[in-house]
Amino acid sequence: MFDNLVESGSHKQDLGRKGSFILGTVAIYAVLFTTVFVVGIIWYDAALGEQDLELTTLVAPVPVPQVQKAPEKQEEAKPTKAEQNVDIRKELIADVSRTELVPKEVSAKASDIPPVRRGVTTVVGTESSNAAAPISGPGTGTGIVAGPTKVNIADEPPPPPAPTPPRAPISGGVLNGKAISLPKPAYPAIARTAHASGTVVVQVLIDENGNVVSAHAVSGHPLLTAVAVAAARGARFSPTKLSGQPVKVTGVITYNFVAQ
Repeated sequence: MFDNLVESGSHKQDLGRKGSFILGTVAIYAVLFTTVFVVGIIWYDAALGEQDLELTTLVAPVPVPQVQKAPEKQEEAKPTKAEQNVDIRKELIADVSRTELVPKEVSAKASDIPPVRRGVTTVVGTESSNAAAPISGPGTGTGIVAGPTKVNIADEPPPPPAPTPPRAPISGGVLNGKAISLPKPAYPAIARTAHASGTVVVQVLIDENGNVVSAHAVSGHPLLTAVAVAAARGARFSPTKLSGQPVKVTGVITYNFVAQ
């Protein structure tokens, strides 16, 4: 049943040998680290005297005395201008409502000096101003001033006349017989080739002086309308008047073309 037998001995010696090795190694490393640490301290103490150490001193800031602001000067009270109780004028000019004062000169330009006010005391000065609290004077109301020595009345220009509304043109019908000058149109070569003929009616507008201001064909052969309109523009008529006023007239001019 048991062909091979293995005899197991005790491992106590082996474990003791390994433990001794580990303890020895730890002891050696501890001695080395201790030696290095001690040598480092000794070397640092020896080199401490050779180092250039800088001493830093903290100084408290010096308190700065606050500068007291100088008391602001109170603005001096400006003298108020006493309100005047009379009107002042550079020149005494009577109001247009005072018909008892006849002006010596009549001017079409308005004066920049206001007239004397009724019921307010007025004096002659270097400027023109009105009283803030006027004092009424006796009589004519001009106070110590009895009346102006010179009166200028500015006449207002008359209003412009109302524009006369333009009158509508009146109808004159056929205007051939009313023309002073009625040029005849030329017969176009292209119309001669096409043997075009017939009547062309041209609508015209005549101004107050008898001149044709507009013309356009309303009927007729297309090859003949252009020359008919050109001839109508050169026509002249006598001015037409209505109630003595010249007016515009609208009507037609007819042209008869015969084939050639």
